[in-house]
Amino acid sequence: MLSLLYQEGPSTEGIFRRSGSAKTCKELKEKLDSGAEVDLASESIFVTASLFKDFLRNIPGSILSSQLCDKWVSVMDQGNNEEKIKSIQRLIEQLPRANVVLLRYIFGVLHGIEMRSEENQMNAFNLAICIAPSLLWPPVSSTPDIESEFTKKISSLVQFLTENCCRIFGEEITSLFGEI
Repeated sequence: MLSLLYQEGPSTEGIFRRSGSAKTCKELKEKLDSGAEVDLASESIFVTASLFKDFLRNIPGSILSSQLCDKWVSVMDQGNNEEKIKSIQRLIEQLPRANVVLLRYIFGVLHGIEMRSEENQMNAFNLAICIAPSLLWPPVSSTPDIESEFTKKISSLVQFLTENCCRIFGEEITSLFGEI
C-alpha cells in the first residue's frame, strides 16, 4: 500500500482528501482481512489511500500511542523548532519498534507528496488535516468541542512532522522506497 501511495500519491490531486468507493473499500478490506491476495495496483489510488487510513485507525491505541497523547499534544506548545524536534524524537523513542518503522515510511510518503504539492494540491497542512485523525486519538471520548480542539492540535503536530521529517527521522527517509 505504502509503495503504491509513494509512487502515485505525488501525482494525484487530492490524495488522502478524496475517498475511494465505499463498496470497493469494504470488499477489499474483507479480502485483506481474510488473507486473500489483493491487487491494489488495479484499483483507484483513492481506494488504496482510504484503505490505508482505515488500517491506521484500526491500530490498537493508535500508531503514536494514545498513552502518550498528552505529551504529543503539548509538543507544539514548546519553544522553537529545535526544542519541538528534540521532544518529538524523545517521544518516538518511547514507541514500539514496529510503530517507528511504519511512521518512517508514512512520513516518507507524505514528504514525497508534499514535495509535489503544486501538482497535487496537498501541502503539509492539507495532508495533516486528512491523515492526523488516523495517527492519534485521545484514550477516552470527550465533548465535540474538546475533540475539535484536539484534532486541530494533532493536525498541527502532523504538519510539523511532515515539514521536518528529514530532521526528525533522518535524510534517508527520502530514499526508503529506493528507485521505484
